[in-house]
Amino acid sequence: MSQPWLPPDGVTRTSEVITVSAGMFKGGEFRCPAADALKTRGYHTADPVPRRRERLEHFTLGPFMAACDIRSGPAGRPPRTRTGPLHDGLRTWSEHGVKMYEAAFPLDPERPLHEVPEPWTYRYRPSGPDPRDAQEYRLTVWGRCLASPDGAYRELRLPVHRLRDLSPEGFTAAVALVLAEGTPGPPPEHVRIVEFALFDGGTRELFAGSREEARVRYREHGPAALAGVLDGREYRPGSACGGCPYLSVCPALRTAPGLLGIEAHDRPRRTWSVTNGRAYRACPARDHMRRLHLPTADSVEREVTAERGRALHAYLAERHAHGSPRPCTVEVPEEWVPEGFDLPARERSLGALLLRRHAAVCPLRYVGDGTDVRTEPRVVRHDTVANVVVLAAPDLLYRDAGSWVWRETKTSVTDRRSDRPLLERYPQLALAVVLIARGDLGGDPFRARVELEVLRPGGADLEIIDPFAPTNRVTAEKVLRAMVADWHGDDQYAARPGRSCERCEVARWCTASSVSEAAA
Repeated sequence: MSQPWLPPDGVTRTSEVITVSAGMFKGGEFRCPAADALKTRGYHTADPVPRRRERLEHFTLGPFMAACDIRSGPAGRPPRTRTGPLHDGLRTWSEHGVKMYEAAFPLDPERPLHEVPEPWTYRYRPSGPDPRDAQEYRLTVWGRCLASPDGAYRELRLPVHRLRDLSPEGFTAAVALVLAEGTPGPPPEHVRIVEFALFDGGTRELFAGSREEARVRYREHGPAALAGVLDGREYRPGSACGGCPYLSVCPALRTAPGLLGIEAHDRPRRTWSVTNGRAYRACPARDHMRRLHLPTADSVEREVTAERGRALHAYLAERHAHGSPRPCTVEVPEEWVPEGFDLPARERSLGALLLRRHAAVCPLRYVGDGTDVRTEPRVVRHDTVANVVVLAAPDLLYRDAGSWVWRETKTSVTDRRSDRPLLERYPQLALAVVLIARGDLGGDPFRARVELEVLRPGGADLEIIDPFAPTNRVTAEKVLRAMVADWHGDDQYAARPGRSCERCEVARWCTASSVSEAAA
């Protein structure tokens, strides 16, 4: 018998109406199942501290939706989607998205559609006692809602950045039900759901059929998906913590006061990773546009050297996580490249050579069983002093005789060594040093350490860093403070044009970049 769903301590239910937005059915790494379940059931915390909001708009699709509201609505009517001041990159992206939308959906005089003034909502009231103590269930959708003049046809256009993986069946089923049975408006005869990519104007039909076919689709895939949303138990610390209203009562997010060495001074809560820090150091606008998930240039993002490095990491992650831990050997499969990566023959050959070099320093030689290995784990900590949720994903955490070891793996095509200090060259090592020195990872501190593995054609280097050495800890703390300080107080993320523009993956959306036109 399954355990009953229980909320955490410190929350109070304030509504007997359960409201589920269709986006919750998509799930994914950027959502927290437990937070979604709490939100649908109407739980709130008693935390009286007001949260300071960001000055700039951070909802990437919001300005596009607001522009469409103005374009389609009566003159003088304000848009339904309210947005804050826009960063230059978000403004450029939104204007581009509107142009793509207009090109993808030209007006059809023979089949006129109008935007409905209010999105549809499906409502259901249980006829008897409800296991979740709900008086009413509501399913809502978000997107461009259109209907024929007589209401017999409804269409929902879902804006996305690019057309990538298909949405889960439960998502499509829930949306189909809302279109078929939702109010306001008369019940339709036919409904259609279509995704629209703001990046290139591509479209993909998710569902088209009669009202009854939509109901059948929901009966097949909807109830189980709905239960999965409403009864979610997994607390998933990560990027969603930045805007989570349940942060103060989350039983899974660990606190690390003072981790970054700076104070909040009433700053809005944010998330930060070493990757963010690197991007910000190159250009504040670059980091901000990446955080907005603006589409990146494949020529930069998937450049062959970077792809080979990601493919190597994916191979090692799968190899280290597979079954009972066995040390890697020099026997590397000819077809070693993981699915989803496309490498030319030269890079495949070089990658195989580097993987053979890894065998000499494979950390699985030190572990006892699978419980001693964490492959690319999420390490998420809330620095309550800085009010920043710190995100990290070590290549590997493994336990050596009860002590946790943080291993990072890098590749190099040359055998030349840099004289630059390791903690400055690889700031993720600095974060690892501070966390281990604070005792954050637990375990026996006797053998706890940070390791850097560098795979080269001529062999493998293994650098070992003692996090408890005072000089290492002081240096690591300085590195973190230097990376975070300016970003922590920045509200504008102004562009810093320069040489880095040539290798900027989001330059297309930046009007200050000298390469934006060429990238377009």
